[in-house]
Amino acid sequence: MSQHPEETAGSFVGRKVTTNRLSEMKAAGVPIAALTAYDYTMAQLVDAAGVDVILVGDSVSTVMQGLETTVTVTMEHMLYHTTLVRRGVERALVVADLPFMSYQVRPDEALRNAGRMVKEAGAEAVKLEGGQVIADTVKRIVDVGIPVMGHLGLTPQSIHKFGTYQVRARDEREADELRRDAKLLEEAGVFSIVLEKVPARLAAEVTESVSVPVIGIGAGGGCDGQILVSQDMLGICTRFSPRFVRRYADLGEEMQRAFERYAGDVRAREFPSPDESY
Repeated sequence: MSQHPEETAGSFVGRKVTTNRLSEMKAAGVPIAALTAYDYTMAQLVDAAGVDVILVGDSVSTVMQGLETTVTVTMEHMLYHTTLVRRGVERALVVADLPFMSYQVRPDEALRNAGRMVKEAGAEAVKLEGGQVIADTVKRIVDVGIPVMGHLGLTPQSIHKFGTYQVRARDEREADELRRDAKLLEEAGVFSIVLEKVPARLAAEVTESVSVPVIGIGAGGGCDGQILVSQDMLGICTRFSPRFVRRYADLGEEMQRAFERYAGDVRAREFPSPDESY
């Protein structure tokens, strides 16, 4: 007797997520839910919600540091935030971005930095942006036992090269390059690939062509899973509203109203009350 999709999905609930578990989910047709987190409190909430993968993204620069791009994030920043997130997670797989210029110079330096992320910060995998140019580096890291997630399409660390955050791989030349890079990353040993801001049809094609799970962000519903920045989908960060973000709450407005009420109560000497005093 065949199982219903929801019954299959239910068999993964509550189980510790590993790279092997993600492969099983792809094989079973169970979509993978991924979100970002940058601190202990958010990580606890995301993990308790049953999200499968928590990415400590270098998007910490724009979300938490107020910067314009991800290129200024350092290894020390990423180690710090990954340590905080890891403390709050029990079930989800914790993946950490290796920041710009921490893996592009030399494979041995990339290996050392990946090792620090796992050994010092507790990450269970690392994510690198790029295809052919980093394939040998990916293989080197994987060969020593550190799982690697790839990232293709719009790669934010290359924003100064692209000059825009527009959709990538719309023309056939770039689409062919993305197809090739996905296969190269698979051959290098990645356990998963993120596809960011590429046409949905191409993303679905790539998802079908590789054996590893493909997680999309702005890449349509044909991927094996989806990822969003938590602060974007919660409506906390609203500086920009990309088409691919669905806002599941408007917490930014609600938080601001709460702060305003608090400040008003303090100024009116209505807080603290006798019941809130010792």
